[in-house]
Amino acid sequence: MTEVNFEEITSYQRYKMMASLIVPRPIALVTTLGRNGVVNAAPFSMFNMVGEDPPILMLSINRLTDGRLKDTAANILENQEFVVHMSDEAIAEQMHACGESFPADISELIQVGLTPVPSRTVRPPRILEAPVAFECVLQEKLETESRYVFIGRIRWMAARDGLIDTEKWRVNLRDYHPVGRFGASFYTRSSDRFAIADKATEAAPQSTAIDTL
Repeated sequence: MTEVNFEEITSYQRYKMMASLIVPRPIALVTTLGRNGVVNAAPFSMFNMVGEDPPILMLSINRLTDGRLKDTAANILENQEFVVHMSDEAIAEQMHACGESFPADISELIQVGLTPVPSRTVRPPRILEAPVAFECVLQEKLETESRYVFIGRIRWMAARDGLIDTEKWRVNLRDYHPVGRFGASFYTRSSDRFAIADKATEAAPQSTAIDTL
């Protein structure tokens, strides 16, 4: 076994190990509104759901190397509102391009060709091309030496037509292809799927196991 004492290595070394081993991670493409009224969009893979009652998710945003806040973190602290979009194969390249450094007076959405549309409950817009959008307000935050961890409470969700059956509350997984963050600069698809039946359901047909959730 290779064993590593995390107390004896640098923060950069810890980051490399954790970010390359705790994978794949879902990617949040987050829109916020700057003080100047410009819509900011940026991807973050230190992201996940936390619970459903209340409906909350977690977004962790690191500081820049000089200690300054990224625009997304600064905007959340200022406005306490943000929209989290799931990133799928159709918008993967545009999502990645939103991670480039743009001046604060330029919207990443315009630069990469994504379309902002009004949200229902918050001021930052949703992205039309994204398969799913969660409109969030800031519920709690945690500040560490290297980053802010934001807990967002979901107030509204919008999904691509045909993706969700709101009578049975099932997701059409056949038409849902989110991408995940892998190690280094690699991403991974979610199209290679398999089901594992437990003893209570192994006698039931499995043909639709990955079609809906």
